[in-house]
Amino acid sequence: MLKKFVEVLKNLVPPPEVFDPSQFNDPLATQVEWTPMHPKGTSFRTHKLVQLHSDRVEFQPAWGLKLFLGIFLFAGAFAPISFVFALAISGQMNSRMIFTILIPIVMGTVIVIVGYMLYYRHSAPIVCDRYSGYFWKGRKAPNEVLNINAIKDACKLEDIHALQLISEYCQDSKSSYYSYELNLVLNTGNRINVVDHGNQEKLRQDAQVLSVFLQVPVWDAIESE
Repeated sequence: MLKKFVEVLKNLVPPPEVFDPSQFNDPLATQVEWTPMHPKGTSFRTHKLVQLHSDRVEFQPAWGLKLFLGIFLFAGAFAPISFVFALAISGQMNSRMIFTILIPIVMGTVIVIVGYMLYYRHSAPIVCDRYSGYFWKGRKAPNEVLNINAIKDACKLEDIHALQLISEYCQDSKSSYYSYELNLVLNTGNRINVVDHGNQEKLRQDAQVLSVFLQVPVWDAIESE
């Protein structure tokens, strides 16, 4: 009985729309993958597109990412300082408490180091540069290394065929949200992830700006929520 009831409920829910890449009128669109490159993205905007000059645009950390990592760093630094200060003004600090004092200091230092490593990783440049002719993610440009293959996410601008926008519904035991990806589609059909965050409107705007900059189309496959 229960099984039949569940099946009836399933029939009441309309099936999800199947995305058809042939709508872009491009044979390559039907050959590339349309699944997320980075599952379980973020629920907030992590990057924004900035045009530094006519030949260079960069995705830079947005305020949401800066605030998130800033709180992480602040908590790691503030907690041990507050603990030691509280002991000092209470008059309870003495040589016998040295190990008790060291514990929050060590923990705070670890949190600060991890926070800095996260910021260093997520603040790495994401660049499209027409002067050098390359796209890359990282602190070294392709023309600064002997072998471009040493840079995982890099390609020549002339190899970019289109921009791909896709969405993903993320859910766990505590929350659910949509995350949106902007990927480069190369002439070979391979993809390179550019950014992945939770602000659909801003990502679409950035994709349009990047589309004009690169003179390639946007393949928008973001699902309606």
